Amino acid sequence: MTPCTLFIPRRLRLALAGLALLALGACGFHLKGATPLPFRAIYTNINLDSEFGARLRRTITANSPGTRFTDRRREADVYLHQISESQDLRQLALDADGRVEEYELNLEFRFELLDREGHVLLPPTTLLSVRELPYNDRIVQAKEGEINRTFKDMRNGLIDQILRRMSSPEVRAAYANASDRPVVPMPDDKLLDTSPPAGPAAIRP
Repeated sequence: MTPCTLFIPRRLRLALAGLALLALGACGFHLKGATPLPFRAIYTNINLDSEFGARLRRTITANSPGTRFTDRRREADVYLHQISESQDLRQLALDADGRVEEYELNLEFRFELLDREGHVLLPPTTLLSVRELPYNDRIVQAKEGEINRTFKDMRNGLIDQILRRMSSPEVRAAYANASDRPVVPMPDDKLLDTSPPAGPAAIRP
């Protein structure tokens, strides 16, 4: 406690602290570089019950409180369509005995954003995440778990990139002038589960 605070009544200090907390709460969480989305309802084929999907929904609604997800495509303003996702593990460095010392982890996520009539607001976009991870074949099980956790972190890290793309000035302008955008056949809306593959990552010798 500083000398100045000794002269402030305890009740007043508590009141000031409460006001500060209220101010922070009113601000809410906003991802740096992202702005509220121009559309009010989103449909997606990403499984929102998966860990990735649930975090995607939380992040978008926190940054854009006026936007909600709907499970009926005809009620949505836009369709966030996941086209594909792939992950790859490759050897990056070997020691003198030919044993793996380092792996490179690659995660690729491809998506697009369409309005309800199929106008392209964001053309097919590929996000790529790459990590390097040291490896020790004496603790294979622990390293396999670390690889899976790293892929999971990489997958969650893509969410910020997705939100920035969706809230970009280009997408806002495209949504405002959707009738001028090219139209594509509406893709399949089958739900995709973006959970990490079951079991440990496959380690190649």
